[in-house]
Amino acid sequence: MENVGPNPQLLIEMVNTRMAFGKYKGTFISDLPVSYLEWFQREGFPDGKLGMMLATAYEIKLNGLEFLLTPLKKNRKSIR
Repeated sequence: MENVGPNPQLLIEMVNTRMAFGKYKGTFISDLPVSYLEWFQREGFPDGKLGMMLATAYEIKLNGLEFLLTPLKKNRKSIR
């Protein structure tokens, strides 16, 4: 059976992972503009972990919950 419960680790990864392709390549997924995330929502999120992180970022921004990511962003790993 697949784990469908909340995954706090996903939020940490979303804050520390950069977009790998496209117009916003290099931007942290948690910092992508909502318009870009809306486009993915319409066209379909990619499969796998990247799609899950993009869909999560979309839901967080859509529901005005970005404040939940602030403490995680303050502890953001230095990724180059």
